[in-house]
Amino acid sequence: MSVEAAGMIDPKKSGGILQSTSKRVRMIFSVMASPNRIDILRILNSKGPLTYSELKSLAGFKSKKESGKFAYHLRKLLRQSLVALNKSERRYTITNLGKLVLSLARQIEERSIIESGKMYVRTSHESIEEFNSHKIIQSLVREGSLPLELAQKITEEVENRIYKYQTTYLTGSLIREMVNSVLLEHGHEEYRNKLARLGMPVFDIQEMLTNVDNIDNGAQGLFFKSGQTIFAESLLLNALPKDVADSHLSGDIHISNPGIWSLLPDTIFFNIKELIEDGIDLKGKFLGVSRLATIKTLDNLMSSLSMIVSLASKEASREIIMDGLVQLCAKHAKNVTELEEKLVAALVTSSTSSKYTKEPTLVSFRIELGAEPKLVGAILNAYKNYVKMTPVPQVGLIIDYSAGKVSDVSQTISEIISIGGKVLFSKDETSYSGITRIKAKNSTSSINLQSLTINLPRLAFESNKDETYFRARLALLMKPALAAMSLRKKDISDLTRRGLNPVLAANTQYMQRSSVGLVVNLVGLKEAVFNILGYSDDKEGRDIIYKVLQTAVDVAEKKGKEMGDSVIVTMTESDGIARFSSLDGDKYGKMSVLKSLDTEFYSQGVLVLASEMDSLNAKSEKIADANKTAKILNGGLLVQLRFERDSKVEEIKKAIEKAGDLVGSFRPSKDVPICGNCGFKDEKLFEKCPSCKSPYIIS
Repeated sequence: MSVEAAGMIDPKKSGGILQSTSKRVRMIFSVMASPNRIDILRILNSKGPLTYSELKSLAGFKSKKESGKFAYHLRKLLRQSLVALNKSERRYTITNLGKLVLSLARQIEERSIIESGKMYVRTSHESIEEFNSHKIIQSLVREGSLPLELAQKITEEVENRIYKYQTTYLTGSLIREMVNSVLLEHGHEEYRNKLARLGMPVFDIQEMLTNVDNIDNGAQGLFFKSGQTIFAESLLLNALPKDVADSHLSGDIHISNPGIWSLLPDTIFFNIKELIEDGIDLKGKFLGVSRLATIKTLDNLMSSLSMIVSLASKEASREIIMDGLVQLCAKHAKNVTELEEKLVAALVTSSTSSKYTKEPTLVSFRIELGAEPKLVGAILNAYKNYVKMTPVPQVGLIIDYSAGKVSDVSQTISEIISIGGKVLFSKDETSYSGITRIKAKNSTSSINLQSLTINLPRLAFESNKDETYFRARLALLMKPALAAMSLRKKDISDLTRRGLNPVLAANTQYMQRSSVGLVVNLVGLKEAVFNILGYSDDKEGRDIIYKVLQTAVDVAEKKGKEMGDSVIVTMTESDGIARFSSLDGDKYGKMSVLKSLDTEFYSQGVLVLASEMDSLNAKSEKIADANKTAKILNGGLLVQLRFERDSKVEEIKKAIEKAGDLVGSFRPSKDVPICGNCGFKDEKLFEKCPSCKSPYIIS
């Protein structure tokens, strides 16, 4: 067997191989000696494959005189196999060897910096710069509004610490940490808050990546969650008044979704007929779309409807309520069957609502009863078919029965409820969450800012069973909270005007033409009065409840007039009740909180069980109390009509017809089992999905 066959190197040939290798290394180092060639490698590494002209331009060889110089450098890189040419695409790419050389050049550069004895800073805008203390002074004056003399004093102390520590890896964030530490030591906490660097610990980022299976929307959801965390930190650290931020953190109030507090409204009411017919100029803000197509055919209408639903849902965190659908479809109602089929398709394609909270933004269509019965029937049938096709509907219905009867549509609506449709009945313009629209002259649109909830049991715990003191504390808490919400309104209006929310900022100019209402939500009123303040559930106790509500409404209206804002008070659901119960349990003892609860959490609005409906009438205590509460509140009361999982369509039909006679607004709800794996849903689904055999069943 020869030495070559045995996999061994002939000693006679080894010298030649080493000489060849040494020559190759020298050639590569000669390539690295040129900053121009290193720049070309960096560009290809960051930008990917580029044409000759693209690479030449990005490398800074823009004039014709420099063409020869660029060609010379590129040939050098090609000859040493640091760059390759894809002949079919005529594009240049960096090779693996080129990446290795680039990495080596970077290491040599960093080591030379360290060996030079100078201090260099790795900045947040991806560059390495020589340390310059004047930049700290400029930042203190510009960002923190420090007086120049104080900025110079702080900078001098920070500079001394930097040279004392002799760190080899100096970054912009590390310098900022040192500056903030010195500011705190000198008692300048307010300046420190302005200069605080917002972000997430490395551990939290790693945890998000580890638990990525709990993130919706893939990478986009990951970016949104991390971004929302940063904006929430900014709000609570600087944007909110300190007393309001402390009230939220301590549990006196709850701010839903603080990460989008200053960016998006919560609920928007608008007339879709006007919006489509007036047209929207989006100025290319979404996917290159400029304007909606002119409505000439039913297909045009459904295409525009789908697009409006999808785009509008991006600009509200909770809900979009669209009026005028019946009138919009009236021109195309000659063939009701075709309209119904195309509306189903439009609802399905538009059900990709944005998700800023735990639940996606809900888009609700308000349907008025009493006119166009065939058209209304077609819309309801289309919605029923949509719900059948959709595991968790992201579109809802608001049935306005002020000019019609619930019985006119009760059969179809009962079928919709039985399969998990989202429906609310109301004699007024109301959102799915039960909040009344604030009306203004010459305006068919309005905006609700409803992310603030007050923890009434917390106030009761701290009122020493004194009802007068309890109401006084409520008034004191509402005033700064409303002032903060007024600032929120101005922030959203300004950002919308500058184009952050293109549909709102379009030529309809909603923020200028529509009414904007500030909403204060109350939870746990029953627990606060009956269980903590110690009143009985009788006439005296209920009178105290009405006094508390009237106090809240009076404070809201008075403060609203002072600020020039419309303020309403509601009792509806909140995502803060679990947090309230937990914080109060930690502060006052879990047994104290549990004694005050009839259910797992504090009460939200009014709950009526469908099984109670046979025994209720207009004079029944629960109904009379609900109606009086709704009358006192100027913003709406959520009355939930709860059905058992096995409730039949006829039972649902009977209950909603009676509820329509007893109250002015109510929302039926029924748990519908859904397979969390394949989306199959059926009221008989309990332990295992018959379609995919998965045991993962959700409601």
